[in-house]
Amino acid sequence: MATTQEKPRPLIDDLTRPFWEAAREHRLVIQRCQDCRYFNHPPRPVCNACHSAALAFEPVSGRGTIYSFSVMYQPNVTGFGDELPYLNILVELEEQPQLFLVSNLPEAQREQVRIGGRVEVYFEDVDAELTLPKFRLVA
Repeated sequence: MATTQEKPRPLIDDLTRPFWEAAREHRLVIQRCQDCRYFNHPPRPVCNACHSAALAFEPVSGRGTIYSFSVMYQPNVTGFGDELPYLNILVELEEQPQLFLVSNLPEAQREQVRIGGRVEVYFEDVDAELTLPKFRLVA
C-alpha cells in the first residue's frame, strides 16, 4: 500500500522567479536573449548561444510536440507513489528546435501518447504559492 507523501517542490530563486510568477498567472514564459533572440530553458545567467547577459522572460504559445517520454513504474520519486504508473514527457516547444520542458501527462492519456504527438500547456494550481505548467494531448 502506497503512503501519501508531499511531492518535491521546485527551487524558486532570483533566476527562476519570473517563470514561476507567470505560471501563477497561468502564463508560460521562457527566458530569451535580447541580443541573439535564442530561448534558454531552464533559466541561466548568460545565453547558451551567444553568452550575452541581456536576458528577459517572454511569453510563448505553450504548444509543442512530445520529443520523448517514459512510463514510470518504480516509486523512485517521493510523492508520486500513489500515481504509479505515471508518464513523464519531454516537450519540444514550437518556438525553437530543442527548446524543452519536462512535464507529465494525465493518466487518462497514457494509451494515446506518441513521440511527435501534439500537446498544449495547462496549469495546475498546487496551492497559493505554486502553480505548475503541465501538458495535455491535443487533436
